[in-house]
Amino acid sequence: MLGWGESAWFSLLMGVALKSTAVLGAAWLAAFALRGRSAAARHLVWTAAAAAVLALPLLSLALPSVRVPVGGAIPRLGVLFRTTATASVDAPAPRAAQTAAAPAAHSGPALPDWRLALMLLWAAGAGAGFAQMLAGFAAMRRMRRAACAFSDPDLPSLAGTLGIRGVDVLRAPAGCMPVSFGLLRPAIFMPADAAEWDRERRRVVLLHELAHVRRGDHATHLLARAALSLCWWNPLAWMAWREFLKERERAADDMVLDAGAAAPEYAGHLLEIARTMQSSQAVGWAAIAMARRSQLEGRLLAILDSKRKRRSPGRASAWVAMLAAVAVAGPLAVLQAQDSAPALPADVDATIRAATAQMNHELLDSAAKTAVALRQYDVAQKLLESSLNIRAQKSGEQSVEYGLGLLQLADVESKRGEAEAEASYQKAAAVLGNRPEAAPALLALGTFAAAIRKNFDSAFDYFQRAQLADPSKAAPALMWMAIVRERQGRAAEAEPLYQTAMAAADPNSADAPTAMEVYAQFLLRGDRGAEAKPIQERAAALRQAQGQHSEAVVSSRIAGAPDAIPSSAYRVGGPVTQPVLVQKVEPAYTEEARAAKYSGTVVLFVEIGPDGMARNMRVVRGLGLGLDEKAVEAVSHWQFQPGMRNGQPVTVQATVEVNFRLL
Repeated sequence: MLGWGESAWFSLLMGVALKSTAVLGAAWLAAFALRGRSAAARHLVWTAAAAAVLALPLLSLALPSVRVPVGGAIPRLGVLFRTTATASVDAPAPRAAQTAAAPAAHSGPALPDWRLALMLLWAAGAGAGFAQMLAGFAAMRRMRRAACAFSDPDLPSLAGTLGIRGVDVLRAPAGCMPVSFGLLRPAIFMPADAAEWDRERRRVVLLHELAHVRRGDHATHLLARAALSLCWWNPLAWMAWREFLKERERAADDMVLDAGAAAPEYAGHLLEIARTMQSSQAVGWAAIAMARRSQLEGRLLAILDSKRKRRSPGRASAWVAMLAAVAVAGPLAVLQAQDSAPALPADVDATIRAATAQMNHELLDSAAKTAVALRQYDVAQKLLESSLNIRAQKSGEQSVEYGLGLLQLADVESKRGEAEAEASYQKAAAVLGNRPEAAPALLALGTFAAAIRKNFDSAFDYFQRAQLADPSKAAPALMWMAIVRERQGRAAEAEPLYQTAMAAADPNSADAPTAMEVYAQFLLRGDRGAEAKPIQERAAALRQAQGQHSEAVVSSRIAGAPDAIPSSAYRVGGPVTQPVLVQKVEPAYTEEARAAKYSGTVVLFVEIGPDGMARNMRVVRGLGLGLDEKAVEAVSHWQFQPGMRNGQPVTVQATVEVNFRLL
């Protein structure tokens, strides 16, 4: 399977593929809009497009990413899978149930790593293209070293007409097509039998090749050829290459005609040279030949068309074209789909060493956040332990920075089901004291005391302290205070606390519908269904209004699983058959939800890949108190027989309902 570094390269290449196609499409539109202008203007468009294509990979690496949302609301789909988690209120959850167990190893044949194969194929094609360019350069250099000077008395005056100097004219073997070559020391190769031509033919041939030198076509040739090598797989790139060559030769023809050549005579000379002269394919990889038979008809018609505009754009136009290329490539380079899966550093130990050498705990915190998103909690814990050591060295073990590091570490230990999590929360609370930053630690300690220790007085004290430390945490703190009072059999004290929690909750946060649902279930347990119903309806409306908020989007990748990819999933119907569930892991109840006597249904949108695993999961309708994460965690281990399209396994969309019920 791909390592994380290779995965990042794959994402980069796929992004460049899509963005380069967009650039070339924009160039086609621009060239079409300029169809009434000169060939030089259209050639400038294709040159700018080639520069933008080459700049995309570099800009994508150098510029910070701007993530954009992909997709919107998830419609209800025809394929629906359901599962139910049940738990008793007072029986403690078994240790193994705190995290979903991995299913038995799948015994089917391993799928080929198509992404790696695709990368290798792309690299092979690009390498072949660049190798051709190098071979062309080598051939032209050998030809240059072996050639002697070609003398023509008109050369100084012709070069002066175009405002250039320092061009070597060399003798090539007889029958060779006139070509020009070289960036810093340009040279024109004239066939040996050109000495027998009449003066006018030599004059227009030299003018044409000098026009390429004057226009800087050798640099743009290499630029466009490199862009083609990078995008060799794209038919649009080959079409752009042909347009680039066509407009370049027509622009050089226009410069010859502007220098005083008569159109009919020039067309006749060009036709005769194309008919009698030959150029090797290797020459075209690095040099510019005067004529290609495939383009001859269009060039002759353009030369003889007296109504065509032949004026070359000035330097200002060239700068405008380059700025336009940057304006297009820059924004495209920074765009990144939000659904792209995060990636860990290829070498975690190397990242830790680098961060320790730089005393940069932010680097480790960022990597740990990615590991948590991928549910690689052991990696996240290792990163955060190193981050905590850096915080201690920089700020001391009684600093706020150190306390925040303890809090992050405790969160990961809690997700792993580690007994050390409670001790880490206690250390964080002790360091942070009465600061607002201490509230999450106090809330966690309160839930430990209420849900696991059944020490309700201690739990109530923790929740009170959290409310005082950070008033913005009043809603969850008050809700838990109400839960504690209810568990103590003091329902009369619990109810006003529930009501106060609902009033304190921010309607835009997940706390509000959770507080409403917990209170509604409290009312139902008291046979007050009529009062509970409008509260449940308000909670459901609030969840729908909040939609798919960012904290509910959970990557479905597990260690060793394929990366999430931009969605191209099919819906069931017609030639697409639905997947079949063959093995599932039951979701685990969280201790918090058990203590709160909280139940409900989590609805997930999933994509079931050709490997039969669920990925790209999103919470369509969620619950609080950690049940969303438990639903995603369980479904990520399910094994399906994949959906089929025309006999081939494909990615299919589906909906999963995970019901959490208390016995």
